[in-house]
Amino acid sequence: MDSATAREQVLDAAETLFYGRGVQAVGMDDVRGSSGVSLKRLYRLFPAKEQLVEAYLERRDARWRGSLAESVARREDPRERIPAVFDWLEEWFREPGFRGCAWINAYGELGATSERVTRQVRAHKREFRDYLAGLVADAGLPPALTGPLFLLAEGAMATAGISGDAAPAAEAREAARLLLG
Repeated sequence: MDSATAREQVLDAAETLFYGRGVQAVGMDDVRGSSGVSLKRLYRLFPAKEQLVEAYLERRDARWRGSLAESVARREDPRERIPAVFDWLEEWFREPGFRGCAWINAYGELGATSERVTRQVRAHKREFRDYLAGLVADAGLPPALTGPLFLLAEGAMATAGISGDAAPAAEAREAARLLLG
């Protein structure tokens, strides 16, 4: 197995385990067992667990934002793309195994002790907010709407993760529609 394949196997296992059980509850030996990659090779790829968490969040970010953008872009009317963000969130919240926002979860576990994790979380949230700012601009709406829309989406993510219910997405979508007039 080449290094790229081993890295992907490790990241696949790490994502399943970290997202499903929490970063601190999962040891490198758990990742080794789930990935089928030897512990020696695992540590060659990721010399510290913190680096593995960073890589997991970075890879998940690219997929998460890509899926969101692809879904939202299906709406032709730029004003309908903003509520479409909340439609996508609702679909995500309904996925089996949904445990809330991976970045909020990781920050809650490691934000106080890991600069790498904090940097990844902040980058993800900044990119998401910038994405929303682009949707607001494309719809010809005031830039001041970006912050409240971001907070609605973030609040829906946190609430859905805690409640285990997709309803916060619909509630946030309706609040967004009210904001948009």
